Amino acid sequence: MFRGQRGKNVSAVNYCLPVGQWWGILRDPFNMAKTSWREREKRKRKTVNKYAELRAELKKKGDYLALAQLPRNASPVRLSNRCRVSGRKRAFIREFQMSRLTFRELACAGLIPGVTKASW
Repeated sequence: MFRGQRGKNVSAVNYCLPVGQWWGILRDPFNMAKTSWREREKRKRKTVNKYAELRAELKKKGDYLALAQLPRNASPVRLSNRCRVSGRKRAFIREFQMSRLTFRELACAGLIPGVTKASW
């Protein structure tokens, strides 16, 4: 065990996993996003998909009053990307679907195939 950044005990992550199983590794459990935030994002995605066709139709017609009557979460602009490992919202790297912190940790451990540390 070692001390986390908030002074709580955190178990060390076992980096001896075969390549390809790194996706399921969780970082410090105290830095995880709240479950309620993740569930809210899921609900938003569901709402966006539900109203996507109707929104496209209304935009094509130019009926902006009807567009304004749709739920706020029906707009795709309200969606945000979250790290698949830690749930972090900021500093998201799209290509790897994770935050920069998680990416750096896993890349330094050699758990992301094809990614090596640059040196010149």
